[in-house]
Amino acid sequence: MSLVEWTGYALAALALIGAVYQAISLAAVRRFFAARPTPHGRKTEAVTLLKPLHGAEPRLAENLSTFLAQDYTGPLQMVCGTGNALDSAVPIVEALRRAHPSADIALTTGPLGPGSNAKIGNLIAMMPAAKHDILIMSDSDMAVGPDYLAAILGALQQPGVGAVSCLYAGRGDAGLWSRINAAIISWSTAPKIAMSLATGMAQPCMGSTIALRRETLERIGGFEAFADVLADDYAIGEAIAALGLTVAIPPILLTHACREESLRDLWRQQLRWAVTIRGLAPLRHLGSGIVFSLPLALVAIPLAPLAGLAATVMAFVIRLSVAHSLDRIAGRRTAPLWLLPVADCIEFAAFLASLIARTIDWRGRSLTMAPNRRTIAPDHTQSELP
Repeated sequence: MSLVEWTGYALAALALIGAVYQAISLAAVRRFFAARPTPHGRKTEAVTLLKPLHGAEPRLAENLSTFLAQDYTGPLQMVCGTGNALDSAVPIVEALRRAHPSADIALTTGPLGPGSNAKIGNLIAMMPAAKHDILIMSDSDMAVGPDYLAAILGALQQPGVGAVSCLYAGRGDAGLWSRINAAIISWSTAPKIAMSLATGMAQPCMGSTIALRRETLERIGGFEAFADVLADDYAIGEAIAALGLTVAIPPILLTHACREESLRDLWRQQLRWAVTIRGLAPLRHLGSGIVFSLPLALVAIPLAPLAGLAATVMAFVIRLSVAHSLDRIAGRRTAPLWLLPVADCIEFAAFLASLIARTIDWRGRSLTMAPNRRTIAPDHTQSELP
């Protein structure tokens, strides 16, 4: 047997191992969302929603409105923040105020706090406007259901819980490329996170939601402690765990609105995400290459046709099952199923590129990866935070 054939058989074998992983992750997803939800919290506690914004994203007003349309009777404040008064998100926030005249909506327009992480700089600038002691921050591209606040507070009120975060599925709002990114989020990212929760390998905080009390935020150093950290959500979770507290993940699924308009946009997003994961856990990231069962099987076909085709069929059937289950939980079709192999191959390519990449693009800013999970932007020097 030639070296080429041996390579093909090896790739097919890896693809089969990856398919087994995918089947286990499917079981983890189903078990996670079948769990009984935490009893909903009191609907009278005062809450501040922190929404850092950047630009007029597709359906931004609609997404923000979902956070106001809650089955909740307590005081609710929304603080929206932009880097400057000329940001194109500002008119959208002003229109949101007019559409919800009884809502408490504040707007800050900078200047941003110090550091290379612009989102954290935005949050630092927003904090003086936050009125309440329960803080719920979430990315601008999230949409939620009417039971969101009650579920979050129910989890936050449990003993030993320091923060609450949420899983999310993708929704493409800007055409084909955004739908491919949505497919990656729904059909790949969500199952991976569910698997990490099931195995206890991670207790992640995610930008979809980080809910915590002001006292807890102060104990971990405030947002200033994460000014130069790219994966600020993950770092916040680690800091909370260091206090001996847990991060709760209730069994609800939020919506991540994807806005990639081109292959270039999609590639930058996927590479940034993969490089971020590599920076958090290099060895685990390297080992995660095994989960790409379908791309590995497809590569095996020209090298060992029969073994490659067999692995491809098995991998494709299991990946279809994963996609169908996530879409059923989300209550909608994320993307046409024929995009599944396309999405998997793009994510796999970004994984390979992340093994050597050192610079990423974050909303038009070039960030260089530095030691200790920090980043350096051209217009900022790295801070001396520990």
